[in-house]
Amino acid sequence: MLTLPRRQALIAAAAASFAGPAVAQTPWMPSRPVRLIVPFVGGGATDVTARILAERMGVLLGQPVVVDNRPGAGGNLGADIVAKADPDGHTLLMCTIGTASINRFLYARMPFDPDKDLTAVANANAVANAIVVNPQAIPATDLRAFLALARARPGAFNYATPGNGTSGHMCGELLKVRAGIDIGHVPYRGTGAIMADLLAGRVELAIDNLPAYLPHIREGRLRILAVTSRDRWFAVPETPTVIESGVPDFVAVAWFGIQAPGRTPRPIVDRLGALVEEICREPATASKFRELGAEPMPLGPDAFTRWIAAENAKWQEVVRVSGARLD
Repeated sequence: MLTLPRRQALIAAAAASFAGPAVAQTPWMPSRPVRLIVPFVGGGATDVTARILAERMGVLLGQPVVVDNRPGAGGNLGADIVAKADPDGHTLLMCTIGTASINRFLYARMPFDPDKDLTAVANANAVANAIVVNPQAIPATDLRAFLALARARPGAFNYATPGNGTSGHMCGELLKVRAGIDIGHVPYRGTGAIMADLLAGRVELAIDNLPAYLPHIREGRLRILAVTSRDRWFAVPETPTVIESGVPDFVAVAWFGIQAPGRTPRPIVDRLGALVEEICREPATASKFRELGAEPMPLGPDAFTRWIAAENAKWQEVVRVSGARLD
């Protein structure tokens, strides 16, 4: 005779065996076009990464993935649109190191809660920042020489970035503290605007994601002084790092990923995360990233969540040390 616990266990097992096929779910698919918000203007690494992903995602999802540039407030404007969107997988954010990590420490007030209102889907790639100069405006041929020049002429030079809260901005502020120099920050609305002024000599220096500057560097119109990665970057292997240039413990790599509204159901997050990981591991996509000077760095939802947490600890300290603060 079966005891009660034994009978209950058998009933539960039988129920599970019959329920399995009935509750099995097909992978989530969008029912209409997906909007991928890019919180910066076109032409920069965020925008280019988004367009590479969007094209392939559209094919695999069976719906167009439309890139929608919504710049402003260091990326907070576009991020806020996604934070307040319906959590149904049809509105996504092309997040950056700024929108996902730095801004929460830099801005006195945020229009959304980065932890509650957005959720990690997947990271896509990473790029080194480059310290780039107009060779007509700054004669230095390497970072050591520029730092000596800046120390001799405090306040004489300005550095451009794609906006407040970007990794370029934080790299510039950290460089000022660590190297003991006084250079002014000029925030632009994206890389394209920087490029025009840098090439024309209206600003002397830029600290920004490397990819957009590569063609001008290779053609000699701009000069790269250093990269901010721990090791030399594959796209410019002859260029020393900031550490090699005499500034210790200076490592910053920008990254680009996808986030969704915070209440998005986990099956949707998992489906999109697996899809982005798959795309980033495809040889064709990896090749496109590397042609731009970016390194594939696919991370799924859980790994990306842990990565953001680790970056938060790092950039909170950088913001504190730099003393930077924005209203």
